[in-house]
Amino acid sequence: MSAVSPDPIAIESAENHKDTPALPADSRIDHAVSLKYWNDVPATSGAMLSLLGDYPWYSRIDLQGSKSFLSMVYRLLPSCAVEGKLKLGVDCGAGVGRVTEGFLSQVCDVVDVVEPVEKFTQLLRDGSLKENSVVGDIYTVGLEDWNPEKKYDLIWTQFCVGHLTDVQLMEYVKRCRAALTATGIMVVKENMSTDPRGEDMYDELDSSVTRTDEKFRDIFSDAGMNLITSKLQTGFPKNYKLLPVRSYALRLKG
Repeated sequence: MSAVSPDPIAIESAENHKDTPALPADSRIDHAVSLKYWNDVPATSGAMLSLLGDYPWYSRIDLQGSKSFLSMVYRLLPSCAVEGKLKLGVDCGAGVGRVTEGFLSQVCDVVDVVEPVEKFTQLLRDGSLKENSVVGDIYTVGLEDWNPEKKYDLIWTQFCVGHLTDVQLMEYVKRCRAALTATGIMVVKENMSTDPRGEDMYDELDSSVTRTDEKFRDIFSDAGMNLITSKLQTGFPKNYKLLPVRSYALRLKG
């Protein structure tokens, strides 16, 4: 089982990204280490935001960027756009529901949740989003073990696939491909590697991998997905030297 990060903020750091050149970065992923790391984080929205350190503006910029990206996708795919809200979405790697509350609830009638850390999903079960029927079914499971049983109009996956190996990520995307409605879209939003050799970067802190843009595109293609568009997140102050964040919009090939 792989822990799914609620939304870590990543800063370029040689200390946090030590690669072993002889081994692929994803071969070093240890799911037990990942789960321990996230289980040690308190299950509160405040604790999640504290992970952003001295950057309280990060969430606002991130959420606005996601809204703008999805709007752009529907302008490119007018046949997939609907009046009003989408019927059903899913927040994969939901943490305590920051993205669901701040974004997905505004574009979907109901949002299912996938998150392996029990105390995070318990917070969602007990919260107002569930009480108000914004959050639908809650799956306490890692992405590598999630087998969708519904069809979704929007599958949103953010700041979490770094805990999956390349093979697990490809299989996850394949399962998501089969779980999309005829007009459904999958979005993956992740930090990008800045390794000068053009390689993925391994982070020992939470046992995760930050992939290159090329690696993501290869995995999506091999999983049978068509890349509709991709865009770098903008708005982060350059002086903080944060890792770049990129969003990918995917649909079934053919």
